[in-house]
Amino acid sequence: MTELQGLQATELVFPRLGLELNIESTAFTIAGISITWYGLLITLGMLLAMCYGFSNMRRYGIDPDRAIDGVIGGVIGGIVGARLYYVAFHWDSYAGNIKEILNIRGGGLAIYGGVIGALLAGGIVCKIRKVRLLPMLDIASLGFLIGQCIGRWGNFFNHEAFGSNTDGLFGMSSGQIQAYIAKHFTDGSVVTDRPVHPCFLYESLWCLTGFILLHLISRKWRKFDGQIFLLYITWYGFGRFWIEGLRTDSLYLGTIRVSQLVAAVSVVAGLILFFISLSHVKRMGTDYVLYCNTEESKKLLEEADQREAEYLRKKEEKKSKRQNTERNAGESETSEPEDSRDAGASEAENPEKEVEEVLEEILSEIEPTEPEEASNGNQNDENQEEN
Repeated sequence: MTELQGLQATELVFPRLGLELNIESTAFTIAGISITWYGLLITLGMLLAMCYGFSNMRRYGIDPDRAIDGVIGGVIGGIVGARLYYVAFHWDSYAGNIKEILNIRGGGLAIYGGVIGALLAGGIVCKIRKVRLLPMLDIASLGFLIGQCIGRWGNFFNHEAFGSNTDGLFGMSSGQIQAYIAKHFTDGSVVTDRPVHPCFLYESLWCLTGFILLHLISRKWRKFDGQIFLLYITWYGFGRFWIEGLRTDSLYLGTIRVSQLVAAVSVVAGLILFFISLSHVKRMGTDYVLYCNTEESKKLLEEADQREAEYLRKKEEKKSKRQNTERNAGESETSEPEDSRDAGASEAENPEKEVEEVLEEILSEIEPTEPEEASNGNQNDENQEEN
C-alpha cells in the first residue's frame, strides 16, 4: 500500500490501486491567466450535452432553430443558479469580498442550483419562443446527465468532493485533502492517515449509468412527454442522497445536509408525478399522442425544413454567382488580340530583325549630310583651278 504520510499538495494517490499521480488544478496559462481543468471540463460537458440535445430534438418533435434560444438561456441560468446556490450557503466566506462571487474558475458551483437555474431561465425562454416545455425537459435531462458525468472530474483536479475515511478499493488521498481534514476535523472523526471516499467518482459513474438507461428508455419505452425528466430527477436524487451522506464538504441548513434534503424531495416528487402521469396516459388510451406525433409538431418541422432548403438554395446561388464572376475576370485578363500576340511572338523570335531596324534608323540620319560634303568638295576644286 502507498504511504500516506508526507504527501505533497498536488500529490494524489489511490493506495489500494497502487496509483500515484501529480494533479495540478491549472491546465495551462495564457497571457498570465490560469485556465483550470475545472472550467475546461465544465465547458466540455456543456458542449457535449448540447451536441446530443440538438442531434435528437427532431425525434421529440422540436425545431432546433426555435429551441436554441432556450438552450442558451438554460446554460446562462444554470451557471448563475449554480453559483448563487453555492454562495448562499457559504455567505460568511463571501460577505466581505463581493468580487470573489464572480470568480468561478476555482470551483464553487452547486449542481442543484445549476439545475434549478437552467430550468427557470430555459423554461421562460422556451415559453417566449413557443417551444413545448415537457419534451424539451426530456432532452435537457439527458444533457444534464452528460454534463454532470464529465463535470464531476473537475472536482478530481481540484482535490475536492471527497468523503469520509474508507478502506475500499477506490479510496484516495492527497496533500490538499489531508490539509483540509486537519483544518476542519480536529475532533478526529475523519483522519489524515487513511484514504477517503472519491465521491466525485461515484457520482460520475452514477450519472453515466443513468444516461445509458434513460437514453435506451427514451428510444423504446417513452410513453408520455416529461417521462424522461421525471425519471431523471428520481434517478439522480436517489444516487445523490446516498453519495451526499458520505461527503465531508456538504452544504448545511442548520444540521441538515441541503443536498440530501433536496435529493429526498426530488425522489418522492418524481415517483409520485411519474405514476400519476402514467396512470393518466393509460386512461386516455389511444387518445394520448406524444408531441412529436402531433400536427403542430409536424407543421413546425416542415416549416423548418423549408427554411433550411431556402437557405441552402440562396447559399448555392451566391456560391455559383461568385464562381461565375471569378471565371469571367480570369478570362478577361488572359484574352488579348490575336495580331498582338503574333507580333509579340515574331519579335521575340527574331531579335536580328530588331537590330537591323535600329541600324537603318542610324544610317538614315547620317545619309543626308553626304551630298553637302560632296558639293563642298567640288567647289573647292573649282576654286583651285581658277587660282
